[in-house]
Amino acid sequence: MGRHLMGAYEIRMRLGVSRQRVEQLMKRPDWPKPYESLATGRIWRTEDIEAWIREHRPNLPDEA
Repeated sequence: MGRHLMGAYEIRMRLGVSRQRVEQLMKRPDWPKPYESLATGRIWRTEDIEAWIREHRPNLPDEA
């Protein structure tokens, strides 16, 4: 079964970008809202991140 939630690290790995770039992306008005904020940081639903990728990074291969 696939992962349903992603933190900043998983997003960074999925996009192949730096931690700083993920932080920049999270400030964009079109970035998905976090599913929850925990003591260790924010988390997002994987389906929301994948939808953002399909719209804004269409050349990025689908997650295997």
